[in-house]
Amino acid sequence: MNTINRPLSPARRYSGVAMLLHWLIAAMIIWGFALGWVMTDIPGITPTKLRYFSWHKWIGVSVLALVLVRILWRATHSAPALPASTRAWERLGAHAGHAALYVLMLAIPVTGYLYSSAAGIQVVYLGIWPLPTLIGPDTALKALLRTVHVALNYTLLAVVAVHVLAVVKHHVLDRQNILARMLPFGTPRD
Repeated sequence: MNTINRPLSPARRYSGVAMLLHWLIAAMIIWGFALGWVMTDIPGITPTKLRYFSWHKWIGVSVLALVLVRILWRATHSAPALPASTRAWERLGAHAGHAALYVLMLAIPVTGYLYSSAAGIQVVYLGIWPLPTLIGPDTALKALLRTVHVALNYTLLAVVAVHVLAVVKHHVLDRQNILARMLPFGTPRD
C-alpha cells in the first residue's frame, strides 16, 4: 500500500524530546566511534592521543547518561505505531533491533568505563568531575574488557547498519515514509 502521500498525524511521529535524544545520541556515537578508531592508531603516548582518549570517555559517559534519559522517556511516552502494512517478521525485527540498540548503547560505555578502571585510570568527566573507580587495576581483566568493548562497538556498527537499511527499505521500496517519524523538519508524509 502506497502511504507516502498521506499527511503524517502527530500520533504517528515521535515527540520532539525523543527526536532530540535520538539524533544527539546518534551523533555522539558516530563521533565516539570515529575518535576511538583514530586514537588507537596513534603510536605511543602523545598529548593528542591522551586528549582523544579523554574526549572518547566523555562521549561515552554522556551517551550512557542520555540513553538512561531516553529509556525513561520511552517508558513514559509510547512510540508511534508501525504502519498497518508492516509484516509480522518486520515488526519482530524492529523490536529486536531496537532492543539490541539499547543494550549495546548501555553495555559499550559501561565496558569502556570498567576498562579504564581495570587499567588504573580514573575517568574525570569533562576534566572536572572525577568519577568513582569501580574496580581496581587488573591486567587480565583490562585485556578482556578492551576486547569486549571493541567487539561490542563493531556489533553496534552492524546493528546500526541494519537499522539504516531497514529505514531505506521502508522509505524507498515500501513507500512508507517511516523516516519522517524521526525527522524534526520538513513536511512529513506517511
